[in-house]
Amino acid sequence: MSDQINSLWVKKADLPKAEWHSAPAPELADGQILLEIEKYALTANNITYAAVGDGFGYWNFFPTGEDDWGIVPVWGFAKVVASSNADIPVGERVYGYLPMASHLVVSPGNVTEAGFVDHAAHRQGLAIIYNQYHRLGTGAGQMEDERALYQPLFTTSFLIEDMMRKAQWHGAKAVLLTSASSKTALGLALVAKNLSPDIKRIGLTSAGNKAFVEATGLYDEVVPYDDMTSLDASQDIVSVDFAGNTDLRTAIHAHWDAHLKFSSLVGVTHYEARTEAGDMKGPTPVMFFAPTVAESLMKEVGPASFRAMVDEQFASFVAVAASHLSVEHLSGQNALQSAYLEMLANQVAPNRGLICAVS
Repeated sequence: MSDQINSLWVKKADLPKAEWHSAPAPELADGQILLEIEKYALTANNITYAAVGDGFGYWNFFPTGEDDWGIVPVWGFAKVVASSNADIPVGERVYGYLPMASHLVVSPGNVTEAGFVDHAAHRQGLAIIYNQYHRLGTGAGQMEDERALYQPLFTTSFLIEDMMRKAQWHGAKAVLLTSASSKTALGLALVAKNLSPDIKRIGLTSAGNKAFVEATGLYDEVVPYDDMTSLDASQDIVSVDFAGNTDLRTAIHAHWDAHLKFSSLVGVTHYEARTEAGDMKGPTPVMFFAPTVAESLMKEVGPASFRAMVDEQFASFVAVAASHLSVEHLSGQNALQSAYLEMLANQVAPNRGLICAVS
């Protein structure tokens, strides 16, 4: 067990400013456990957590104690290395929401054979989906890298399609996906292909990523950003924006205007292009917050059915991803900090899946 916790701190108002901090591991209170973070996925989703952290409370899950600095949340696997909880032994592994750090102290509550919820005081009132941890026993599981890389993103993809389908796609005949090479966009394209086959799927991407996106076979049409105005502006369409590029979103609204039936803002893959929005034609963009939609759907169908519905589509996505996405393992503080900065700058190729380990 380490006597130090190493964490990557990020300046909330200046995300490229990041530095490692080390602090002594605290004494565990009764009922607490210390998790050693084995590996986590680094994706554009984590950049979204940072970019909208203040507005959606993402900085509140792993506070630094200093208001100007935060720790970016990630999804991954950890091992119990110290325990003051009679129900959770040392050596057990878990999957869930973690900090970019070497360790995490949690206060398990609602403990069952399947998992537990972190009852730490500072996490009360935060979205429950982020406070749940799945218990995995002591051995390695199947497709762990894929689960960390894709499952959180894919759940968002699944929820967007479910929300749009229940709204009958707002009367539109097509869906426009920005940052079409991103894993969440690819996931949405797959679920829409499977569950809403009558909706035309149009992907917007960079010229350099066009061939990759086309090769996935998940879109009916793939168009570079610079050619967007060549698309039919008379077709009724909904937009799902994963890029977060304000100028691009303004251009989409201007091109389709009244034919843009709904505008959803989901992610921020183009962090550097995120600015204050001015007047836009068409509908007001609506921010999509997955935890709220997930909780609503779980109440509707039950947690077990919800998981089964997502898992069925997820298996289909993993089969596609295996042919087009590779997994890379990174370790060490320097490599992880560099990877974070590359992801922040949108410089990670879409076919790369990054799995990170602090040590």
